[in-house]
Amino acid sequence: MPDISKRGIRMPNSPIRKLVPLAEEAIRRGTTVYRLNIGQPDIPTSPNALESIRNMAAKVVDYGHSAGNESLRRKFARYYKTINIDLEYSDILITTGASEAITLTLLTCLNAGDEIIVPEPFYANYFSFAIASDVNVVPITSNIETGFALPPISEFEKLITPKTRAIIICNPNNPTGHVYSYEDLKQLRDLVLKHDLFFICDEVYRDLCYDGKTFASAMQITRLEKHLVLIDSVSKRYSATGLRVGVMASKNKALLQTALKFCQARLCPPNIGQLAAEAALDSPPEYLDMVYQEFLKRRNFIVKELNSMEGVYCPVPKGAFYVMVKLPVDDAEKFAMWMLQEFSYNDQTVMLAPGSGFYFNTNLGKQEVRVAYVLNIDDLKKAMECLRRGLMAYPGRQVGEKKIETIAGNR
Repeated sequence: MPDISKRGIRMPNSPIRKLVPLAEEAIRRGTTVYRLNIGQPDIPTSPNALESIRNMAAKVVDYGHSAGNESLRRKFARYYKTINIDLEYSDILITTGASEAITLTLLTCLNAGDEIIVPEPFYANYFSFAIASDVNVVPITSNIETGFALPPISEFEKLITPKTRAIIICNPNNPTGHVYSYEDLKQLRDLVLKHDLFFICDEVYRDLCYDGKTFASAMQITRLEKHLVLIDSVSKRYSATGLRVGVMASKNKALLQTALKFCQARLCPPNIGQLAAEAALDSPPEYLDMVYQEFLKRRNFIVKELNSMEGVYCPVPKGAFYVMVKLPVDDAEKFAMWMLQEFSYNDQTVMLAPGSGFYFNTNLGKQEVRVAYVLNIDDLKKAMECLRRGLMAYPGRQVGEKKIETIAGNR
């Protein structure tokens, strides 16, 4: 039998999806599983997007432009101008989700063996995209005690080598919910310019910033025109994860022209998805405000409930719809598996994403899980009761000290 590729062997299982077979087994046993492991909101998709699909007049779903439909790129450019991001439609490539946008960026900006610095814990698929692109991830660790604030720039600089080509951040952050400030971005800008690096900013959660946090886009920072790549998506803003429509944007024309060659090789992004995305961008403010208020309500509930559990520490996430939580357990992955395999309360249980999968060094985050507060309040109440009782019953329970952060005011 031929050998499997080294790249394939190195590719990690998703910490978000790796326990799916255990959840499926639990469901077959008749157990209701509350899925807090994955960023799939139960909020209705933008009605505009759904209506556009229902009313699609095309008789043939044909190939589109490799850069994405011009009408959609122009509409994105208009949208960005409303939030003080100055982009022309020609600065934008439409991709098959933000996932492809990140992969295309790595393929365009980095050579095999080059290094990219990533604050950890990080969105687990960054590591997967890097492996697929033969790029080496260099982590810089933030910690739960500081709410996963950006590490000091001096620590970033210590990691820079002749092979360093880029820094990537997710803002607001997945998996921590931390929001990087304008000052954070300026410090990173100065570092990028000093060492002539690319700066990749994943801003798919920009509309979800809480407690008076003002979102700052890296596109609003000066002198980054040749260095910055913006990553965006309609998945979260319009609760439309399955459309698979993302954005790769840059003022660097040579970078975009090179990325377009990769786009041509994959032909085009999904045409039906683009149709719906274009309609979603016309969603009324009332829809976006409903989404925001619902996630704020869920955030406040989940933080209060988690911090009321003995031995649990949940920092207050300032954005997105995730939080990294420290549990009083010997091993969070073992606990998550145990919850699916051996525990149920009233024939219900909870599915969590083990925290170690969001770190480069899997010895970190051993007591942490990522919780996605993507379910309605009634389901979150049931999920939290299951978790509370599961923690009390778990054989590997370990109770230590914790501190509770208070939730500040709203928007």
